[in-house]
Amino acid sequence: MSKLKGRLTDGLYGLGWGAVKRLPEPTAARLFRTIADQVWKRRGKSVLRLESNLARVVPDASPERLAELSRAGMRSYMRYWMESFRLPTWSPERIKAGIDVVDVHHLTDGLDAGNGVIIALPHLANWDLAGAWVTTDLKVPFTTVAERLEPATLYDRFVAYREGLGMEVLPHSGGAAFGTLARRLRAGGLICLVADRDLSASGVEVSFFGATARMPAGPALLAQQTGAKLLPVTLWYDGTSVMRGRIHPAVEMPQEGTRAEKTSAMTQALADAFADGIAEHPEDWHMLQRLWLDDLDPRGEPT
Repeated sequence: MSKLKGRLTDGLYGLGWGAVKRLPEPTAARLFRTIADQVWKRRGKSVLRLESNLARVVPDASPERLAELSRAGMRSYMRYWMESFRLPTWSPERIKAGIDVVDVHHLTDGLDAGNGVIIALPHLANWDLAGAWVTTDLKVPFTTVAERLEPATLYDRFVAYREGLGMEVLPHSGGAAFGTLARRLRAGGLICLVADRDLSASGVEVSFFGATARMPAGPALLAQQTGAKLLPVTLWYDGTSVMRGRIHPAVEMPQEGTRAEKTSAMTQALADAFADGIAEHPEDWHMLQRLWLDDLDPRGEPT
């Protein structure tokens, strides 16, 4: 990214966090819905990639149905940004009113057991709102990992934003995150990881909607190393101002096999839980990048 483009991107995000939170909520919602529709109509690379990904999720969809889904997907994606720009100003009561999660006992029981809990999510709906609900309504602090963005000032904005919501944020790169996460879990803590796209090109291959994708090994490895519960979580919007969520039962750790075999089996179980949630609410899956191996370049990297 050029320095000029980096400064422009950083400035636009700064404007979002500075201005959008001052708008009345209905006005902000209409504005971002309009932006979503305009972006969708331009049919740029991100929209076309989203539509290509959705074609795998809904393989029998007609071109018209895929267009409908991608339009709804862009509206969902822009709702995520609208909410995220406004979240720092939401009261605990507003956060609680904005989300409804079922099967919370999987999380609370796991924390009560004292062995730590790992929450793993795909890019569904608004994972930042879910995190804010954990820290404000459940009053449970947690640790997460963020991809290093360019320019560094933009990365700093995202870290400050999430720390302001009560999260401890570690950089994805640098190699120290895994050890810190393990220590948090051994102390009985909670970590939350968005885990449907591998950023290292060295993740675990899984079957995902009938083709091979690569997902991060970290959640499964942390569960094996620390004995923490590994809980898949899926989120969705239901056409109202409330986001819904489900905490799935814990992924079982195989009793036999090598470490690599156990990691593969557990990561596949995560992928299956993610696929269930995405198939039910494909328009809320914000995957605007290449994911499946046969969509990557010959080196296995995103293009």
